[in-house]
Amino acid sequence: MSHIQHHIPEPLLVAYVSGNLPEPFALVVAAHISLCVECRAAMEAHQQVGGVILNEEKCVAVSAGMKAALLDLLDVPVPEEKPSRPKGPYPAPVADLFETETPDWRSLGRGVKQSILMDKGAGSVRLLSIPSGMAMPDHSHGGMEMTLVLQGSFSDVQGRFARGDVEIADSSVTHTPIADEGDTCICLAATDASLKFNALLPRLLQPLFRI
Repeated sequence: MSHIQHHIPEPLLVAYVSGNLPEPFALVVAAHISLCVECRAAMEAHQQVGGVILNEEKCVAVSAGMKAALLDLLDVPVPEEKPSRPKGPYPAPVADLFETETPDWRSLGRGVKQSILMDKGAGSVRLLSIPSGMAMPDHSHGGMEMTLVLQGSFSDVQGRFARGDVEIADSSVTHTPIADEGDTCICLAATDASLKFNALLPRLLQPLFRI
């Protein structure tokens, strides 16, 4: 039986399967699915349902130009892709984004580090490394925040989250995540808007740390 207690909500899983989930959140879902048998089975079930729906759709005629363009694509050589593989606590979808064998960590102070993996219009995704016992600044959210634990664990008002667990937070959630005792807590966090810190110092440093 899986040790994972906090899974991807069904609407987000459906959006991921249909290709409608923004890229930063899709990366978190892909990483979670690589660790969670239950959500992987649910994803495959949604894919099968989608296939049935597509088979039942009426055929639509396409132009000769579109057909020719599609056939031309079959002749384009496909570059050989390196096989995806996990690296330490990092699932393959995350490790594939590293330029080297390890994340490019940057210090945020007090032992906390981050590595920004993606930062674009659709949102950002980063790795956070938090020493055991360390509390992150109290904050709420300007949009959605999706956090996947890759090592260690943390606790806040919504419960305890260990490896493979996903926490979903939005503007209705104000929390102060605290890394539990034991291994350094490493999380993959995706957001589509800036965090809203309650203390002055984190707000002043926010542009520098791009959080």
